[in-house]
Amino acid sequence: MNVSDAVKARRSIRGFKPDPVPPELLEKIFDQARFAPSNCNTQPCHTVVVSGQARKDLQAAIFAEMSAGKAPSSAFTPGDQNLTGVYKDRQYQCAMDYYGTMGIERHEKDKRFALMMKNWEFFDAPHVAFISMPTSMGPVNAVDVGIYLQTLMLILVEHGLASCPQGALAFYPDEVFKIANIPEGNGIICGLSFGYENIGTQINQVIMDRAPLSDLVQFID
Repeated sequence: MNVSDAVKARRSIRGFKPDPVPPELLEKIFDQARFAPSNCNTQPCHTVVVSGQARKDLQAAIFAEMSAGKAPSSAFTPGDQNLTGVYKDRQYQCAMDYYGTMGIERHEKDKRFALMMKNWEFFDAPHVAFISMPTSMGPVNAVDVGIYLQTLMLILVEHGLASCPQGALAFYPDEVFKIANIPEGNGIICGLSFGYENIGTQINQVIMDRAPLSDLVQFID
């Protein structure tokens, strides 16, 4: 598989088989991903991979926080805030495509809520990674996180694995910090649920369109 094929093959998958990824393959994937470039080689990303019983316990703990009415507490501004114009339109269309594929109408708030809650079930993936960086850093450093995340997702594709990057997994960080040795001063910027795709499930039929090249890139001679 070449890079172009991997880019086209990668999609946000939300239906996974329960089969865990072998530990030796997990280590190989994350060892390869650490070669992603960063500004001045600062390598600001720290990643925690949660699997097995720890993953189940973490899911239960986050649900307990939410059931108790705890408000989200992101270290960084969520990506869906402050959107206007075409960006808000794209976000709206994304939601319409997602819920539409699942046969959920706009007025069916209970079903929409249940589908949203699958974020904190990690979409039943056997593994979830939490990616953090120092809260003292800003948008330029967050570019490094994006480069790392894309590198990681493409390597997962290369090894026959699927993933779903989730900004929502930064909303309830306290329980993650309890189980993980995350560097002091770091904040979780996103999460990544991953594993083997459960091919054929309805939720994996979601296909997101892309804007035409002319809307995104300008060529000047």
